[in-house]
Amino acid sequence: MKRESIHEFADRIRRGERSARDLVEEAIRRHENSELGAYIVFDAEGALAQAARINEAVAHGHDPGPLAGITVSVKDLYGVDGLPIRAGTRRELPARWQREGFLVRAVRQLGAVIVGKTHTVELAFGGVGFNPNTGTPVNPWDATDHRAPGGSSAGAGVSLWEGSAMLALGSDTGGSVRIPASATGVVGHRHTTGRWPTTGVVPLSTTLDTVGLLTHTVEDSRYAFGVIDRLARAASDPVNRTSAIDKTTYPEDAAVDRIAGLRIGIPRCNLWSGATPVIARVVRGALQELGAVGAEILEVEAPELDEAGERYLAGELVQPERVESLERDLPGWTAILDPTVGRRLESSRDVSAIDYIAILRLRHRLSATLHARLEAQRIDLLATPTLPIT
Repeated sequence: MKRESIHEFADRIRRGERSARDLVEEAIRRHENSELGAYIVFDAEGALAQAARINEAVAHGHDPGPLAGITVSVKDLYGVDGLPIRAGTRRELPARWQREGFLVRAVRQLGAVIVGKTHTVELAFGGVGFNPNTGTPVNPWDATDHRAPGGSSAGAGVSLWEGSAMLALGSDTGGSVRIPASATGVVGHRHTTGRWPTTGVVPLSTTLDTVGLLTHTVEDSRYAFGVIDRLARAASDPVNRTSAIDKTTYPEDAAVDRIAGLRIGIPRCNLWSGATPVIARVVRGALQELGAVGAEILEVEAPELDEAGERYLAGELVQPERVESLERDLPGWTAILDPTVGRRLESSRDVSAIDYIAILRLRHRLSATLHARLEAQRIDLLATPTLPIT
């Protein structure tokens, strides 16, 4: 049976054909019957109050917005008015971190209902999803063993499978939306750095951080991205301007309506060679399906991806930026972090300003070189496995 889309749900609520309260009550029921542990705090009372306001608006002839009544989970790296924020640490962050930034304000403005805060890896510093401080959500694909949900947006994908959320807000620096999406079998969308403001989110890397969305389907991702992106274009919030691509060059509609003629590159890199045979086979099978409806699938050289990956894993950019933001925004917190995270951060204190500037320049060079290579070959996009294992 086809799952009703976010667009369809919202339209029915906007027309008064369905009650936002009914949708929220179903979300609460599913959460209460779940043992997946997606949330650090679930705000049933607040969600019902939001739903009541939406129903009242519809009853008085007002349009709540294109996400009317859609239930949304929010990673506990975001500020949400009235809800505590721990960012995966052992204690609550100062109250000023509860203030809402662009993306939370945007989904509220569009009529969505925020149901709660989902688990995150401590300060978003990890991709497995494990957190010894606040708990680790259960990957819904194994009812017997507690398998990793992916991170750092560990509860985001799990909240979708729980049925308590139709849209999940995560953040992504080096995979923290895409990894949990892949691990739990949903759609993760990390847009280009700098497209949307990251205000109201505890930072990991001021250079690489983005906010992002998780949904059940590509259709839902496209719709949610489109309505939020229109607000982002008009937002006054500051954005990360380190992207090599000027925001003004983005198309108004980032969706692709026609597959025929798309040139999809398969890069020769570790993202493919490091994948298990079953992962590689499944991804290539999906690409063959795209080829069958007219896309061109081409092998391409992309050595820049391997070099960028090696330098990212070495922590030469992210870790110094994390230390700087911690000392500026949360002085003294390094001492209470999980020892694994603390050791990684301490090791980056020896990075010099010269080394830091050098890695920024290398990032720009690798990005520009790869971009030029793909432009020369008229490659529209690159396709790789998200994770090397299941």
